[in-house]
Amino acid sequence: MTTNLPALHLLLIDAQNDFCDLPASAQGTPALPVPGADADLRRVAELLRRAADRIDALTLTLDTHHRRDIAHPGFWWAHAPGQEVAPFTPITAAQVRAGQFQPRDPAALPRVLAYLDALEAQGRYTLMVWPVHCELGTWGHQLHAAVREACAEWELRRQRASHVVFKGLNPWTEHYSALQAEVPDADDPDTGLNRALIARLDGPGRLLIAGEAGSHCVRATVEHLVDHLPDATPERLARITLLTDAISSVAGFEAHQADFFADMARRGLRLATCAEVLSEVLP
Repeated sequence: MTTNLPALHLLLIDAQNDFCDLPASAQGTPALPVPGADADLRRVAELLRRAADRIDALTLTLDTHHRRDIAHPGFWWAHAPGQEVAPFTPITAAQVRAGQFQPRDPAALPRVLAYLDALEAQGRYTLMVWPVHCELGTWGHQLHAAVREACAEWELRRQRASHVVFKGLNPWTEHYSALQAEVPDADDPDTGLNRALIARLDGPGRLLIAGEAGSHCVRATVEHLVDHLPDATPERLARITLLTDAISSVAGFEAHQADFFADMARRGLRLATCAEVLSEVLP
């Protein structure tokens, strides 16, 4: 029976081409493919289609970057000017102070060191130089095709717009979480805690969460959400479901996702598959 079941809100995090393990095509080649992401997003697109009448709200986050970004190779030199920094290189404040890495703009050094010191003091992440990804306006920045189609169908069927959240446009700070940059920039309100989004996600119904990647952006977003909910009671946390077969890890960071899932389960969030949720909400 489906009568009197609570409304559903789907939060879909960074369901973008650059994070999908898609084959290269005339449209583009994924910059940072997450193994399993294509299948993840096809499953969640099917859930959105089949449960459209039960899903009352849809929130989409989009990782969005400029070419020049503190977490992109073009921001840095290695050892000396002219020596490129390879993607997937971690950089610490100590290494910068020792001259192993330096920003290409020498005038940026004080700001970079202040950022790295603040980042490392939190103990969450070390700065990672990623391949250029989700660059604004590119194919890689666009939604996965199946997700895009399912979202369009949902908007027409329900006669309401999805809510889109951009994150990552500030080139001076990493912005894994949709709710707050790793180190907020005092001069940029968009990097601070997004209380309006927290309020939107903190509705009376069930919140379903899916997207990429569970080791980074999904993890950071959910951790910030749970930490900042105004009423994080066990009953409230139990209304949040992580769709485990619609979330995958960046290669090499699988343990980070496993730890995240285990921690959220301990805190009272539910872990379920798309099929399990569909079986509960469909007649």
